[in-house]
Amino acid sequence: MNTQKILNLALEGVDSLGFKLEELGITNKINRHNIAAFMMAEQKHLEGEWDSLQVKVDHRRAQFEGLTKLVEGRAEALFSPLMAQVNRFRASH
Repeated sequence: MNTQKILNLALEGVDSLGFKLEELGITNKINRHNIAAFMMAEQKHLEGEWDSLQVKVDHRRAQFEGLTKLVEGRAEALFSPLMAQVNRFRASH
């Protein structure tokens, strides 16, 4: 069974349920159009959540890279004079 047949069968079931509920006076808000609108709204909501998560991850990554560069710069400033002394000592012996 292909996807289109399954989708059509599901939509027919939703329509039938909506008609039965409407006949019973329970609701008239369950139909394929409302479900499709709900699904599209939820899809956009999830896309927005995903984009928000990506921004947070990118922000943390940038913070980590900045911290890494800072540590590397301080390590360089600390160890370069020490390494210069060691290299001078090696050259003299």
